[in-house]
Amino acid sequence: MTYIVNDNCIACKYTDCVEVCPVDCFYEGENMLVIHPDECIDCGVCEPECPADAIRPDTEPEAEKWVEFNRKYSELWPVIITKKDPLPEAEERDGEEGKLEKYFSEAPGEGG
Repeated sequence: MTYIVNDNCIACKYTDCVEVCPVDCFYEGENMLVIHPDECIDCGVCEPECPADAIRPDTEPEAEKWVEFNRKYSELWPVIITKKDPLPEAEERDGEEGKLEKYFSEAPGEGG
């Protein structure tokens, strides 16, 4: 098992999760985070830290597509280990439907 970040993170990008991750397996895109599935040790400490409920176990329905999504972008984006402020529109976009199609950016974040 691994944990994944889903589209609830897009346009919010809370980073509370990166501070508690013992193996630094989070990677930063311009407007979301992902987890490298091969680096995640399945400890689960990140899941309750996410205000947007964007971190889920890969055993949930429809999680398989997110495992591959997280794998792809974790290999392209820089690692992030330091908490940063969420995106300015985070509260407004939290819980919004269709964020992958509306807002997702393939651009990398700054990492750090």
